[in-house]
Amino acid sequence: MDGRDFVRMFAYDAWANVECLKALRKGGAGAGSSVIIGRMAHILSAEKLWLERILRARQSMAVWPGGTLEECETLAEEVASSWKDYLAGLAEGGLEEMVEYKNSKGEAWRSRAEDVLTHVIMHSAYHRGQIALEMRAAGMEPAYTDFIHAARQGLVD
Repeated sequence: MDGRDFVRMFAYDAWANVECLKALRKGGAGAGSSVIIGRMAHILSAEKLWLERILRARQSMAVWPGGTLEECETLAEEVASSWKDYLAGLAEGGLEEMVEYKNSKGEAWRSRAEDVLTHVIMHSAYHRGQIALEMRAAGMEPAYTDFIHAARQGLVD
């Protein structure tokens, strides 16, 4: 993939996160849905964490933070904007750059930026799938966040 592909994938990711949050709000996700909201908070905090790693910035939040639906909505906007800015400023060869970081266990690793970006997209989709299952089990209607749906609707360029 190249930078344009990642711009498209992160546009999809931002859309899917918003759709998931809308479904949670519509479904009445509240105190009884703390596990579901916690998983959404994890998606968003992990997206922020990986960008901070790429930018060599200090980790600003926990990998599994607590949070409210409102806090998730605010973080979703922030994270989407931050990834868009990062991708817009990505230099030639930037996807090949090595990112050095420590994981949540304190282990040192090095990964190509391209692999990190791919991981972020796949990790978020994985957990949105879990959220959909949990919402159905709780009697709520999950968001329809399939990539092909977004593409057919012209929601990702």
